[in-house]
Amino acid sequence: MAVSIVRLGTKRAPGEGPRIGTVRKPPRGVPKSRFAADDWYDVWFPTLAPSVPVMKLGLSAESDAEWAAFARKYRAEMAKPEASRALDVLATLSHGADFSVGCYCEDEARCHRGVLRALLRERGAKIRAGARPAVRSRRSRA
Repeated sequence: MAVSIVRLGTKRAPGEGPRIGTVRKPPRGVPKSRFAADDWYDVWFPTLAPSVPVMKLGLSAESDAEWAAFARKYRAEMAKPEASRALDVLATLSHGADFSVGCYCEDEARCHRGVLRALLRERGAKIRAGARPAVRSRRSRA
């Protein structure tokens, strides 16, 4: 049992479990009825997505210093009670269920899901090892 950190819109791995979309907005141009069928997500959970201003900061980050500023602000948002409790729930569930969380971004190193991976690990989550390459890609907005 473990949580997988994934790129939404890519082919699901065997045993990955339900996908939780930790994104601010649903995928563009995709009918809601196709979200799960097309490997986006089964449940939308924007509580763990960066706020719009912080998301814009991350999208525009070009230097390591700008990315670090984004990560600090996102971590501050995730320290607020509602998000913090949600992270604790996911960390606990990771020891008894397979599921995944993710975002649309191609590069996890410059995506909030990389920070989310660290936050879950810090809370003791069991995280499935190994990154999978993107099999299928779709452009969207976070």
